[in-house]
Amino acid sequence: MKPERTQLHWMYQQMLVSRFFEEAIEKIYMEGKSPAFNMAKGPIPGEMHLSNGQEPCAVGVCAHLAASDIVTATHRPHHIAIAKGVNLNEMAAEIFGKETGLSGGRGGHMHLFDGRVNFSCSGIIAQGMGPAVGAALSRKLQGKPGVAVAFLGEGAANQGAFHETLNLAAVWQLPVVFVIEDNAWGISVAKRQSTAVERNDGRAAAYGMPGTFVPGNDPVAIFAAAGEAIDRARRGEGPSLIEIETYRLAGHFMGDAEGYRPKGEKEALQARDPIPAFRTLLLEEGALTEAEDQRLVQAAHERVDAAIRFARDSAYPAPEAALEKVFV
Repeated sequence: MKPERTQLHWMYQQMLVSRFFEEAIEKIYMEGKSPAFNMAKGPIPGEMHLSNGQEPCAVGVCAHLAASDIVTATHRPHHIAIAKGVNLNEMAAEIFGKETGLSGGRGGHMHLFDGRVNFSCSGIIAQGMGPAVGAALSRKLQGKPGVAVAFLGEGAANQGAFHETLNLAAVWQLPVVFVIEDNAWGISVAKRQSTAVERNDGRAAAYGMPGTFVPGNDPVAIFAAAGEAIDRARRGEGPSLIEIETYRLAGHFMGDAEGYRPKGEKEALQARDPIPAFRTLLLEEGALTEAEDQRLVQAAHERVDAAIRFARDSAYPAPEAALEKVFV
């Protein structure tokens, strides 16, 4: 399964939007946090987890999804949210804690929810797997179309929720796809130090489902693997698992000194940045012209600039709003 030209352009543009958005957020996040770094200061307080380098995982999968399909993501969610069609203006406002945000500024960047496109994420490791399986079960019991996709990191494959949800998805033959973004680091712990198996796609066999490994952070290869798994789920043939070799180009969070990385690793990964690599591939194969590239880059910048302006110009919620939308 190969993406068509229009799909390649869509994938490339979503990767650009994600990268430009995070570059803008990264710069703004540091406002007011110097000379001594204080996570609570500035227009974007709290932790910030960037997904730069992992953009291929999102576009390769979400290119096959509609708004009615369900996606649950991790604490590193921006690339997936953008590829799933979450409103960028409201997403930016949510990250800024503004009242025009997706949840009125209550959730922040790790808790983005957009029911219009069936997207959610969580800061808890493996937390999105149960809701994805539940959504898939709901679709099956109601006889409704649609698939669920649960994105998770390689560290989440060692959580109890991973094994519980894979087992139930297989027992009930649910239309769900589990996508592991393997960036080799669980915060500061290397995968080889925490996981008994070299690759998690092999674990799928223990639950009677196909497991696929996609090397090289390749958006086209991810597209092919995801297309097969999602088509299988739509045909009613049950769940699948995909593990993607990807790269986290920044630290675990903003302010991470990254002292745990071996010398030269970060520089080597940055030399394999998937966005310029994808651009080169598209140009060489004639799927993209220089003029088209310029238009896509400009459109991505304009979209991000508009979202940041919207977020900055929006008002903060009134103090009494903290008492709203709470269960007592």
